Amino acid sequence: MTNVYDNILGLIGNTPLIKLNQVTKDIPATVYAKLESYNPGHSTKDRIALHIIESAEKKGLLKPDSVVVETTSGNTGFSLAMVCIIKGYKCILAVSDKTKPEKIAYLKALGATVFVCPANVAADDPRSYYEVAKRLASETPNSIYINQYFNELNIDAHYQTTGPEIWEQTQGKITHLVACTGTGGTLTGSAKYLKEQNPDIQIIGVDADGSILKTYHETGKIDKTQIHPYQIEGMGKNLIPSALLFEKVDRFIKVNDEMSAYRTREIALKEAIMGGYTTGAAVQGLIQYANINPLKETDVVVVIFPDHGSRYITKVYSDKWMAEQGFVNNCFHNYEEVFKTEIIK
Repeated sequence: MTNVYDNILGLIGNTPLIKLNQVTKDIPATVYAKLESYNPGHSTKDRIALHIIESAEKKGLLKPDSVVVETTSGNTGFSLAMVCIIKGYKCILAVSDKTKPEKIAYLKALGATVFVCPANVAADDPRSYYEVAKRLASETPNSIYINQYFNELNIDAHYQTTGPEIWEQTQGKITHLVACTGTGGTLTGSAKYLKEQNPDIQIIGVDADGSILKTYHETGKIDKTQIHPYQIEGMGKNLIPSALLFEKVDRFIKVNDEMSAYRTREIALKEAIMGGYTTGAAVQGLIQYANINPLKETDVVVVIFPDHGSRYITKVYSDKWMAEQGFVNNCFHNYEEVFKTEIIK
């Protein structure tokens, strides 16, 4: 029998590359999207969830009645909850209040216990989702704290899978890798492998306006004046994750909520790819990078599309939400014509 698996975890990894034809038509390089939504949990976080949990099992850290605890903006939580179901563990998650209700409903549907924490507090505030997860792990018997921001296995998962896949899929022709940075594991774990194959490959990290990562990369200092609220989930940070190998990144590009939102919707309209908010952010980062550093026809660019747009239907794909943010005046298209609903009476 072919294409048959013992359980859903067998589907993790080996995601496809899809050539982008319209949203990057002004860029002479060949640009591919790595569709991580093809993982069974619909995001790149499936890779780290499986790798970290199976590493803990090998070390004897997990028992049949163990509890997995983590901080998440959503995707890591989905992946951990999925893996925990198959493995037989309980899952407790701390999320920020930027997390939309449908994401929380999804987590609960997968059996996770969810704690919602304020997003706009310092990382070391006891109410932050980082500190709440730490407290829950310390208070819960027989538990492990995944700690994706400071877990080297986050890097290792992508070093062992995502990087080699991209190298093989492009037959070693990749010249640029572009990905959003949150924990940093996806970008720099992949970069670590790719740089070993060819140190000339350019690694571009995409940071959020409101995050400190780009400035830290450039100065080595934390500039708290850079911190302000933003809407994009799962990228940027108000702390420095050790899972982000800054030395592997050649350049950071900072993008804002508005242009990333429009770009997400443009990708759906022009490429028929329903990506998440960070998908738009990644492409926006590439376009901004290409405006500063013109790419050649011989360049081969891979942009990691981290998750699926179905988790953002009431956010970036919602006309109402876009209007509430004031994102209606600078759209790439005529807003009323493209995002139009006709009601027949």
